[in-house]
Amino acid sequence: MIKAALEKVINEDMAEIWSILSPDEKRIVTDNLQIHSFKKNQLIYAEGDEPEYLWCLLKGKVKKIKEGVGGRVQILRLIRPVQYFGYRAYFAGEPYVSSASAFEPSTLGAIPLNIVRNLIHNNIDLAWFFIHELSRNLGGSDTKIVNLTQKHIRGRLAEALIVLLDNYGYEDDNSTLRIYMSREDLANLSNMTTSNAIRTLSTFVNEKILIVDGRRIKIVNEPQLRKISKFG
Repeated sequence: MIKAALEKVINEDMAEIWSILSPDEKRIVTDNLQIHSFKKNQLIYAEGDEPEYLWCLLKGKVKKIKEGVGGRVQILRLIRPVQYFGYRAYFAGEPYVSSASAFEPSTLGAIPLNIVRNLIHNNIDLAWFFIHELSRNLGGSDTKIVNLTQKHIRGRLAEALIVLLDNYGYEDDNSTLRIYMSREDLANLSNMTTSNAIRTLSTFVNEKILIVDGRRIKIVNEPQLRKISKFG
């Protein structure tokens, strides 16, 4: 029964990798896949840890974070279902340079990275899958660095909100973001102080771009928000 449940997870949630594996390779993945549940804000791995698993977010939301000068936290990337993470450090032969934690109760699949390495040795399509993923992430990181250093505060906060929208979408009302972030997390994603994030958020409310109710953010003028994000 447990094996059947794992196969269902792989077939439905990890289909992108599953489709490029041979029958024998699929059996190896099924035999080694582990399912983990994490509570809200629970650490998945910490900066300095040795990488052990290829992680796949099956349900929930995950953030990759790094502590900077003075203990200030920067959110580096948001993970959405179904995305893979936690493997770059292993391929680089180094400990993790950032941490990952759950934004909300989340379910993740984990495959030991030594198993992944053996599969890559024998499957060029799988190797190209990871090259493609790493390349996309590197391009996204380069773009984010430029945006965070060159855009004004309004542009950075608008971009953060668009990132949340593009990653997690709207609730059923087609306007409320499907993620509820604290002001501190929103500031950490936007590379600004919490007070600046609160002040800029209030400005967007006054300009009738957003409606804010606690941690619920409703976007009422998406074109204008995207314009501010683009031109900074």
